[in-house]
Formats: sequence, structure tokens, C-alpha cells
Amino acid sequence: MEPKRIREGYLVKRGSMFNSWKPMWVVLLEDGIEFYKKKSDNSPKGMIPLKGSTLTSPCQDFGKRMFVFKITTTKQQDHFFQAAFLEERDAWVRDIKKATKCIEGGQKFARKSTRRSIRLPETIDLGALYLSMKDTEKGVKELNLEKDKKIFNHCFTGNCVIDWLVSNKSVRNRQEGLMIASSLLNEGYLQPAGDLSKNAVDGTAENPFLDNADAFYYFPDSGFFCEENSSDDDVILKEEFRGVIIKQGCLLKQGHRRKNWKVRKFILREDPAYLHYYDPAGGEDPLGAIRLRGCVVTSVESNPDGKKSEEENLFEIITADEVHYFLQAATPKERIEWIKAIQVASRTGK
Repeated sequence: MEPKRIREGYLVKRGSMFNSWKPMWVVLLEDGIEFYKKKSDNSPKGMIPLKGSTLTSPCQDFGKRMFVFKITTTKQQDHFFQAAFLEERDAWVRDIKKATKCIEGGQKFARKSTRRSIRLPETIDLGALYLSMKDTEKGVKELNLEKDKKIFNHCFTGNCVIDWLVSNKSVRNRQEGLMIASSLLNEGYLQPAGDLSKNAVDGTAENPFLDNADAFYYFPDSGFFCEENSSDDDVILKEEFRGVIIKQGCLLKQGHRRKNWKVRKFILREDPAYLHYYDPAGGEDPLGAIRLRGCVVTSVESNPDGKKSEEENLFEIITADEVHYFLQAATPKERIEWIKAIQVASRTGK
């Protein structure tokens, strides 16, 4: 049987020969990491075995380059990867650590909780409960929370989750709510945000979820983002960068002149609504910006020349000035998420 795919997506990898940083399609398997030049490639450019390897995160070997982690193999070969943002890096790091521990313990990687102490009643449907929690009117309210001069967007506290479970009569008491919330966390329906909640997940406590007002969590598809917010910072940002970041990640973008496809890091802001794109291999300044107010965004199945495209998960943004942008997501789900987020921003952003 082929090794199970645990996680995949675009990361920027440092080359072993020329030390240049290039976007790669990276696949985490149960026993190693494969990396490809493109998602559609059949054979990887390389493979990193996880058995006996060590992981360093954060890796601060490269000055201005942020969100880097390092994997060192048993042969003392270093492999450096850079994520697009903090939460993406942490998600990769958590899964790589877990996969490595499973190899050492001779276990199969499983996202479901292996804690015997968590025994869910047969009547509990975590998927249905998750959808109820995300209900915009009756669910858990997503807020912008501040702690240690940082703003946590689209976030909520641990005690708010337990309060909701109790008031919604999903559980009988807070202890039972803690068990259910821990299961939601272990299944990936909730994600930890901030040091307190992350340390609890990585620790050995019976319940990795905290019924605490200082423990922050978020829904994995909510566009959560954490940003520095010093009260002493009086820098006036350029108008188009003032909007709150609601989604970010890597997509393929087609060039307007050569029509070639390149991986770009995209940051979606609302109020005002802009989609900025960057070179994922470095650079703080955007390569360009798409004004989203009044735009139209749709899925497409053919390329700009009208021919059936071999590429999958394409979508098109047509701005109010009738400029066309063609983008490609990694999965159908990711395409839907980007389209929905852009549609919201185009309607609500200035």
C-alpha cells in the first residue's frame, strides 16, 4: 500500500545546491516528505525521510525570511521550508512532529484522537456539531481578540466554546463540554491560536482543550489571522493596506503578457477590498494588487484562449475596469473558499 497523504500544499523550499528559494508542491506522507516542481508532476524532485529526523521551528537562520522551519535528516542534511504565514507553518510543523512520533512508536498516523480517556457518546455527531457552531446567527461568535499587543482575527475563547455547548444543550455540564471540545480539536474542527492554547495541544494533559478566557481558538476555514498591533505604532498605512486580512495563501496566477503560470502568495483584505499578490520566495512589497470593489469572480473550466484547459480548479476575477485575472487553486474546496471570500469582500469592502 502507498503511504497515506497527510498534508499537501505550496511551500517555498531552499535549494540544496544553489541556495535559491523556489515554490514547491510539498506532500507530507506517513514516512517522509516529497516535493514537486508543480502539483501536476508525476514524479517528485526529491524525498526527505522522516525516520530519525529532527525538526526546528521557528528556524531563524535567514534574517528577514519569516515562517521558516528546518528538517535535519539522520545523514545531517538540512532542508528548509518557508510557509506563507504563521498558522500555515504551525500546521505543517504539528503534522510533521506527529508523523515522526508515529514512526518512532510504530503507529499509524491518525487525526482522530487516540486518547482512551475521550469516549464520545454514540449520539454525538462532531461534523453536525461543527456546522451548528459555525452558524452565523446561532453559532459561536467570531471576534477580533487582543492579547500581548497582538490582534487575533476571526477568533473565540475556550470558555466561549464551553458556554455555547452548555447553553445549546449539546452537553450536560462543563466537564462534558471539555471532552467534546477536545474531540473537536483533535479532529481538526477547531484550531489553537496563541501560545496558551498551542502549548496545551502539544502537552500531555488529559484534555488538550482549555476552558479559559485567555485560550484562543478558530475555525480552520474562517480566514483567521494574527497580526502585531502595538499601541505605540502611529504609522499611517497606505489606504489599500488598511483593510483587515480575511484570507491568505498561495495560488497559481497566469501572467497577462506571456500567459505563463507562476505561484504567488495572495493576501485578501476587506474594507477596502484588495487582493495583493507577492513573490512567495521573498520580498515585502506586493507585485501587484487587484481592486475587488464591484468585481465578478467565477469558476472557469477553460483557459483565456477558449480551449479546454488541462489545469484544474481555475477561477477568474473580472474587475470593475474589466481587467481579467486567471487563478488556480490546489483543490476544488480551496477554489470554492477563495471564490466565496472574494465575493464577500467585493460586496462589503469599500
